[in-house]
Amino acid sequence: MNLESSSSTPTEMLATRARLATKVAEIASLSPEIVTEAITTDDENDAIVQVRAAAVNPSDVKAATGLMPYAVFPRTPGRDFAGTVIAGPADLIGKDVFGSSGDLGIRRDGTHGTHVIVPRGGLVPKPSAMSFAEAASIGVPFVTATEGFRRAGMPTAKDVVVVMGVNGKVGQAATQIATWRGARVIGVVRRDEGYEGHASAEVEIINAAVEDVGERVGALTNGRGADIVFNTVGDPYFAAAHKSLGKLGRQILIAAINHVVDFNIFEFYRGRHSYYGIDTLALSSAETGDVLKELLPGFESGALKPFTVADGAQYSLQNISEAYAAVMTSSRERVFIIPESDK
Repeated sequence: MNLESSSSTPTEMLATRARLATKVAEIASLSPEIVTEAITTDDENDAIVQVRAAAVNPSDVKAATGLMPYAVFPRTPGRDFAGTVIAGPADLIGKDVFGSSGDLGIRRDGTHGTHVIVPRGGLVPKPSAMSFAEAASIGVPFVTATEGFRRAGMPTAKDVVVVMGVNGKVGQAATQIATWRGARVIGVVRRDEGYEGHASAEVEIINAAVEDVGERVGALTNGRGADIVFNTVGDPYFAAAHKSLGKLGRQILIAAINHVVDFNIFEFYRGRHSYYGIDTLALSSAETGDVLKELLPGFESGALKPFTVADGAQYSLQNISEAYAAVMTSSRERVFIIPESDK
């Protein structure tokens, strides 16, 4: 959750860092109440899952700290999970599953606990080669990336895809999916670094700190431009994304820091561009499950890979405020809650 724009002034950056420090201090002071009680459901299509691992997303932290007005509390946060079905439909009991949702942790109790209730349509079989934490890592990033491509058009071998914020979790997921489907991927970063994730082909890199992104995309594509720009950052890259698009290009947007941008409507309609806004909080457990099931063959074959699970990025429920603080300060690692952990 990078809160600083590449175009921010020094004063704006200092103000952002001050707000961030205040919010991290607030999170660090949280003393979540761990409640142990029987969990039941009257819906025959609901399953009770014993949570073995749950990832922590920026949206989980925003909800828990009151930055999402429609996230009504008290509520157990958490959207992504992996675990074992212990009650519910007879054919699911004992099965290892994983999943995610726009509802969990927002409009109904979520995954940052020992158990969670999930409709059967939201349960995806966990590949046997994956650990629970690896399966829990997939959720929001891959659902967001897939939903973006679904809306804008799935990449093909003919497409050039520019991923802005390529080393973020959604950026890495988008890169995996695009290269899996044969597209050429150009990644945009803001420092001197290479692509850090898995990919099925080479990922070319543009350093936005020292290069004009639009001009460089044009040079790399012989003036053609990008068929798809997956903008994971939002307004700081909006103009560069616009400049990078070729004829009939599509820009996918999933985030915003400042809500208002300058928009060149002439270039937009002359370029016959399309923009797609993606909000996975609108997806139910079943809708999210459908997205993950679509990706399952890629994970089972090894063409797609879950995120790395670092030892230092796993926290117990008792230390959940530390996990949230790690996410709030833009941890490069995927952060997890391991309910049975004594860490």
